[in-house]
Amino acid sequence: MEPDISSLAALISEPARGRILIALLDGRSLPATDLAHRAGITRQTASSHLAKLTDSQLLQVIPQGRHRYYRIANARVAELLESMARFAPPKETDRPGPKSPIQIARTCYNHLAGTMGVRLAEAIVGRGLLRQVGRDYQVTRKGAQWFSDLGIDVKELRKSGRAFARQCLDWSERRNHIAGALGTALAEYLFEQGWIEHIRESRAVRVTELGRSELKLRLGLD
Repeated sequence: MEPDISSLAALISEPARGRILIALLDGRSLPATDLAHRAGITRQTASSHLAKLTDSQLLQVIPQGRHRYYRIANARVAELLESMARFAPPKETDRPGPKSPIQIARTCYNHLAGTMGVRLAEAIVGRGLLRQVGRDYQVTRKGAQWFSDLGIDVKELRKSGRAFARQCLDWSERRNHIAGALGTALAEYLFEQGWIEHIRESRAVRVTELGRSELKLRLGLD
């Protein structure tokens, strides 16, 4: 039996549902009220869309007492959405001009993307900490020690059952950033250390003064 990709495409192509999915691509769990606001629709309409996205297994519901929170179901769904974004034409408001904050740095499900994510990946490869092998990254001996110094245990990450270190083609840069378990661990470290932070309640990320100093010291990033 052939897969019915047209039904999936129709589900995602509805503008409000598309905005809901994009809003959740940073890996957070949000209530229907927040998602309705981000999608520009009523709470009742959002509930209908969320039910369809949940039934299709694109979203997962997390009950918390009387509240229900929604999140992207898994990394594969996030990868699908990011892949679709690479083929989607920019909105008219996105055409030439300065890069938007979301293009400069953002979270893609649970790893760092945008110009910052790409530059970070290229700096790590350039320092011989990772090497590109097919569609993946391979940690070098030097890289294993470097990540260990950050408190990232490469051996443990390999046991997670997830893709370890994937090359993820960035939709805004058309170059690769680091996805997979290693990309997640690296992004978590950057947030925990206060080197990067979210801009308000969006997927956009900014590098802090501390982050700029540390990334220049450790990776030569300006």
